[in-house]
Amino acid sequence: MKILAVDTALGACSAALLDDERILAHRFEPMDRGHAERLAPMVEEIVREANVDFDSLDRLAVTTGPGTFTGQRVGLAFMRGLRVALHRPLIGITTLAAMAAQAKAETGAAFAIPLHDARRDEIYLEIENRMPPSVLPFEEVIALLRGLADDKVTLAGTAASRVCDALANQFLLSSVRQPDALWVARLAMTAEAPDGAPRPLYLRAPDAKLPAAKT
Repeated sequence: MKILAVDTALGACSAALLDDERILAHRFEPMDRGHAERLAPMVEEIVREANVDFDSLDRLAVTTGPGTFTGQRVGLAFMRGLRVALHRPLIGITTLAAMAAQAKAETGAAFAIPLHDARRDEIYLEIENRMPPSVLPFEEVIALLRGLADDKVTLAGTAASRVCDALANQFLLSSVRQPDALWVARLAMTAEAPDGAPRPLYLRAPDAKLPAAKT
């Protein structure tokens, strides 16, 4: 099964093309801005490198969030367009799930907790089988994780180091700080194909406000 996956939701832009477990092509570039300009050329690069046609793809995958308002929309809009053009299923994977999967593979831990800085002294997190993707104040996260502290549990994401320090390094710290499309593809490979297109996962309202209507 050939799958194309992309991520633009947080502080990186990445794309990966897999044929079952075999990596045909992969790009990962950290960036805070410029995802919209970089994504299409990046996808073209990996498709050319893999020497495959778009028509040969079996499914598509994309991160749904949580992430930046603009970043989430870039990846989803691009892959929704491909879904319509190619008539292929599009699988949505959370940024947190992708980071957790990579952290477990890197460290060998059986359990991973992704923690990403959401600004405003808040953290995006997900605890497998215990808590869905959520946004919580930093102090609440510390209180929540204090009872889960274990050096066999690995942390990932941009808030992982801060949380690890606050809990006296009682967790195993991975090097994973951003989601990577490679792991989006691996998770989506075995996921159930949805009937429709995935929707963005927003955990809070965007910072930007529309101007008030004049009366």
